[in-house]
Amino acid sequence: MSKILLYKTKYQIMKIKPYKISMLFLLLFSINIIHAQSSSGINVENEAKSIESQVIDWRKDFHQNPELSNREFETGKKIAAHLQSLGMEVTSEVAHTGVTGFLKGGQPGPTVALRADIDALPVKERVDIPFASKAKGEYLGEEVDVMHACGHDTHIAILMGVASIMAKNKAELKGNILFIFQPAEEGPPPGEEGGAELMLKEGIFKKYNPDVAFGLHINAQTPVGKIRYKTGGIMAASDQLFIKVKGKQAHGSRPWTGIDPIVASAQIIMGLQTVVSRHTELTNEAAVITIGKIKGGVRNNIIPETCELTGTIRTLDTKMQDIIHEKIIKTATLIAESSGAEAEVTIDKGYGVTYNNPELTRKMIASLNKSVGEENVIVTKAVTGAEDFSFYAKEVPSMFFFLGGMDPSKTAVEVAGHHTPDFRIENEALIHGIKALSNLTIDYMENH
Repeated sequence: MSKILLYKTKYQIMKIKPYKISMLFLLLFSINIIHAQSSSGINVENEAKSIESQVIDWRKDFHQNPELSNREFETGKKIAAHLQSLGMEVTSEVAHTGVTGFLKGGQPGPTVALRADIDALPVKERVDIPFASKAKGEYLGEEVDVMHACGHDTHIAILMGVASIMAKNKAELKGNILFIFQPAEEGPPPGEEGGAELMLKEGIFKKYNPDVAFGLHINAQTPVGKIRYKTGGIMAASDQLFIKVKGKQAHGSRPWTGIDPIVASAQIIMGLQTVVSRHTELTNEAAVITIGKIKGGVRNNIIPETCELTGTIRTLDTKMQDIIHEKIIKTATLIAESSGAEAEVTIDKGYGVTYNNPELTRKMIASLNKSVGEENVIVTKAVTGAEDFSFYAKEVPSMFFFLGGMDPSKTAVEVAGHHTPDFRIENEALIHGIKALSNLTIDYMENH
């Protein structure tokens, strides 16, 4: 038995002589190499390594010089200058401070949109790194510290790196790329428009007509070198809820002479929890209703005339979203009515569900596997945070995923979350983002 290899097929057992075994392995190895390389001839691994140090320098610069939503003036100038140096069609001041770059490939094919958000947050950094932010800005009329506390600095640097690779190899590209550097993902200042919604309103998709869109978000609690994804809804829709409860003012010592909107509001808050726990099909997707602010009354012994509730609604399915909105309105109005009060309910739709087209996502998993290794590509559960990438996903089939940014020696419970002063991302994560977006782009073009 040591001198032959038994090779079982569905139909027979074949005897292969020893001198042919090496030829068989050589053939299989060659097939794997051919499969691993895209027919474009672009070596993404080598290209990403060659530009890694430059991308890390960009990230450090953006991290040290963060700017708030709709105020990313210097950030936009730096991005535009880089894209112009690559010879692509560049448009600045899109949606106030955003930048787009259009790269026409050397061969006909689809147009792929790649997006990075560029705004920072009013947070004071506590991370001990040489390039920590000392920047200041104005938020709601007050001077505040500013920090890239959600990792948008890494998104900018990664996409600038991808732009460099794609521009260098544009003759090999079987299609075009729309690079979107988007401001105000965290939301524009009150009274202003901004973000993905405004970029679309100003016509970037109508002008360039992309076939698909890809995006990523760095994650501070996923180890470097890993990618998490999900088909369907991966991030929640975020809607604002306002309820004004109208009662009848009275002396606090004689509540029977009035109608107490505070008591009615308390009952409404408790009633809203049953919308999720008793009226929502939670085996389908998760949902959250949170009241975050209550405003009512002026004095300890006066029952006020009104009480106002403000909250957020998070849903991961558009049909469930509509049902939950209907149930909230019915629950609040009928509870108020039962106590003699009246409830006015207003729901302002914000970001929609960030939806990964199932067919597109399944086809592109191989590109993620190629980028970080199949064992490092993980199916994740949906998160109830929201993303305005959802606006692009409403327009074209899209895929959005999470890129690991955590020191692998740490655990998720040991590190700070997003939007906090101690939020930290490791620079080693950037090369994996470059490879992932590059492979997604090239592979989509090759197969379409």
